[in-house]
Amino acid sequence: MSRQPNLISYSNKNIVNTTTPTLVKNTMTNSTQNAHLNDVTHNAQDTQQVPRSLRQSVEESLTQYFSELDGQQTTALYELFMHQVEAPLFECVMQHTHDNQSKAAAVLGLNRGTLRKKLKQYDLL
Repeated sequence: MSRQPNLISYSNKNIVNTTTPTLVKNTMTNSTQNAHLNDVTHNAQDTQQVPRSLRQSVEESLTQYFSELDGQQTTALYELFMHQVEAPLFECVMQHTHDNQSKAAAVLGLNRGTLRKKLKQYDLL
């Protein structure tokens, strides 16, 4: 079995099916996270940096993932990636819409039936 490298997320939890390999791992303690976030905020204020785009965050995470592979082969990356991205996407949209599935489906551009299927898939329903 090949080793799957871990990537760091700044979220407080990791929402994935525990039977699949993880792409994101929270390794910071709360105090470390707060210190890091304060440093990031302070640096951003000092240099007037523009916040990273979602695309930049994904590119950085995947670049780190591939570098941690250290030449080892990986398989099913698409499935692994989708599990890591879809679950928090659906969770955040459901929170944003106060669990209104019709509004969430509209925000996501999905059919409500498709949304329900995905929410069940990630144990969010």
